[in-house]
Amino acid sequence: MDAEEKKAVKNVVKVFVALVILVLAMTWIATGNEFFLYKVFAPAQEGVRRQVFEQTKSYNQGMVQELQNMQFEYIKAAPEHKDALASIILHRAADYDVNKMPSDLRSFILQLRSERTSSIPFGQKEAK
Repeated sequence: MDAEEKKAVKNVVKVFVALVILVLAMTWIATGNEFFLYKVFAPAQEGVRRQVFEQTKSYNQGMVQELQNMQFEYIKAAPEHKDALASIILHRAADYDVNKMPSDLRSFILQLRSERTSSIPFGQKEAK
């Protein structure tokens, strides 16, 4: 092999290595771009999905039914259990719009809230 043939083989190897690096770089950019797009938009998309879910009829009916069952259990409960049940009920109803509740359930939840806030001494925070 003379010098020119060695130079030609080196050039072919360089072009091959450059092509491999270029393909790897393009793959990295495509995959990385997909990851970064997901990282940016996934939380917002999940937030929208949650808002849509919370507007569904089945979610609202289920929440009201669950709170009504809890109200019934609260009414049946012994006095020493009512404080714990009130905490659970208020925790479950905390993120739910009271305007979507039937009037009797709404007044029950509002009554529990007022009892809990009036029983906390001034300057102390409610235990969570």
